[in-house]
Formats: sequence, structure tokens, C-alpha cells
Amino acid sequence: MFSLQKLLGKDDKFFELLEASAEEGRTSVQALKRILTNPSVTPTLDEFVASRRKEKQIAHEISELVCRTFVTTLEREDIEALSHALYRIPKTVEKFAERFILAAPQLRDVQFTQHLGMLEEATDIMVAMVKGLRSHSNLDRLTQQNVRLQMIEGEADKLMLQLLRDLYANKQDPLRVLILKDLYELLEKVMDRCRDAGNVISHVVLKYS
Repeated sequence: MFSLQKLLGKDDKFFELLEASAEEGRTSVQALKRILTNPSVTPTLDEFVASRRKEKQIAHEISELVCRTFVTTLEREDIEALSHALYRIPKTVEKFAERFILAAPQLRDVQFTQHLGMLEEATDIMVAMVKGLRSHSNLDRLTQQNVRLQMIEGEADKLMLQLLRDLYANKQDPLRVLILKDLYELLEKVMDRCRDAGNVISHVVLKYS
């Protein structure tokens, strides 16, 4: 067992901000699901821009709080590393949404169901891991969650390779191949960002267990 709350003092603000940051990552993936599963609705970037801006503000608040708070045992770099990893999730999702919306008319027949399933599970796990810091979750539970996160990321890698193999094997419009390759790679990056956040949490937990 360990207590980051004890290490950071009695100020719960760090937990609140990190949890809010993780939730914005999950919110951005939920917004992505809405535009990818409703082809009849004209997609917009409004939700993604709002989520990324909230995430940016949260990251700024964390950075300021780290500078103003005297932290002894827990290194400032650990807090900032987790904040940075979480911030990159909605940022990358927004980038995917931008590219998808530009090419949406050419992609109405493309299914992203498998990607969305993986991303939803990954962000759920990521949020649970961040909340585990506040609730003093034990090392075994956080380790198991991180292992599952790594497995999902590995499955996402295999999926992307299969999709790219299919793209290259079939005769398709070159522009469509280029667009899909770009989108698949961005979705993989979102998974990578979730994995990175999990690794940072695992590192912090091991350091202070």
C-alpha cells in the first residue's frame, strides 16, 4: 500500500486535477465514438476543441500548483509527466477528428468499431488508475490494470498492421489509402498515449510502494 495523498500533503487539488485530466481523455473518445457511429450526422470539431482546451487549462493549473507546492518525497517530474501524458490523449483525438471530418464523404463505408472498443476500454482503465492514486489502491491492482492496458495497446498494433496489409493488398484509390493510413496511425497514437499514462502511474506506484 502507498499514499500519494500523504506524500503530497493534505492538498487534494493534485488528485482533482489529474482525475479531471483523465476524464477529459475519456470524454474525447466518447465524442469520437459519436461521430464515427453516426454517419448521417454532419460531424463538427466543437466537442473535441472544448475537451482539448479544458485539458490544456488543467495541465496549466497542475504546472502552476507544482511550482507553488513544496513537494518532498514525490518528485515534481512524476506529476508533470503524468499530466503531460494525459494531455496528449484529447489532443491526438482532436487531430484524428480534424482529418476524419475533412475526408468524411469518402469514408462513409469505413468501420472503426474495433478501434473504438479498444479506446473505450483503455480510457476506462486509465481513469480507474488515476483515481486509484487518490483511493490508495494497492500495487497488485494497479499492476494488473497496467498489464491490461499494455495488452490492449498490443492488440491495437496488430489490428493496424492487419488493416494496412488489407489496404496494400487490395486495389484501392491511392488517395483513399493515404487517408486511411493516416487515420489508422492516429488511432494507434491515441492508444500509445493511454499506454504512456499507464506506464507513468505504474512507475510512480512502484517508486513509492
